Amino acid sequence: MSEKAEIMINHCKSFLLAVSVSLASAFLTTCVFAQESLPLLMPDELFRRNIGSEGQLDAQFPPHRIIDNIYYVGTQSLASFLITTDAGHILVNSDFERTVPTIKHSVEQLGFDFEDIEIIIGSHEHSDHMEGDARAKALSGANVIAVAEQVPGLAHMRPGGKAHPIDKVIIGGDTINLGDEVLTAHLTPGHSDGCTSWELTVTDAGQDYKVVIICSVGVNPYYQLWNNPERPDIVDKYRSSYAALRALAADIPLGSHPSMYKLEEKYPLIGQSVNPFIDPEGYLYEIAINEQAMNLRLEEQRLAAMQSE
Repeated sequence: MSEKAEIMINHCKSFLLAVSVSLASAFLTTCVFAQESLPLLMPDELFRRNIGSEGQLDAQFPPHRIIDNIYYVGTQSLASFLITTDAGHILVNSDFERTVPTIKHSVEQLGFDFEDIEIIIGSHEHSDHMEGDARAKALSGANVIAVAEQVPGLAHMRPGGKAHPIDKVIIGGDTINLGDEVLTAHLTPGHSDGCTSWELTVTDAGQDYKVVIICSVGVNPYYQLWNNPERPDIVDKYRSSYAALRALAADIPLGSHPSMYKLEEKYPLIGQSVNPFIDPEGYLYEIAINEQAMNLRLEEQRLAAMQSE
């Protein structure tokens, strides 16, 4: 047995001795999966994987077609997507205000007009994903649509003193319709209260595929999971989101950070016989690796709290 597997099993044993049967059962499932096929990664490592370097936050990644009418227009570590229709386009994630010109340049490099964007939506109310809404709206004239749970956080995003624009508020389960495109908003909280994963169906070579743009299921390094007085249900929210995302069973996983679906590895494979973005196993892997990390951080914080008593 490898050293990593032994460490993982020890974490599992201590957790099983300390928590309820229901939570222990859920954690044990992750432990068995982890020791067989998952690397032992903590939330801090996954956070660094997603964010990359400061330069990668701003540097343009080559814009490209993912599948059907979905295009990548983001940076090296912040994912933005253009979904095109005959009635105009949808921008998913405006990122930082400073990255909007880079997104605009990518849209134009692909042969589309930024002014044809009709709708702007986002994954969650963190500045690296939705701070640029006001600037993107000013440049395109698009309507900004937000999920209700995103609104309080968005109200604090005022780059240059500008109020955050919100033209329409929806709730989880609602759909956004533009032309012949339909996107469904799935509230998947934990990472933030308004974390929203977007689902749509695309067609490639006569076959339909389910696309899910995962909001995020990661635990930021400073998050308090154990006995969080401000968000006492944070762990329950994470667990419900893992279950909800698994139930969606995506064929094509995308995410708010390109590393969440291994864009750097898949990009060179574009144009081969099989579309590299069709990756249902990778979708389940991303959920599992983050669930494992969340459980490890939860146990780490629980033990620290016990030792400080």
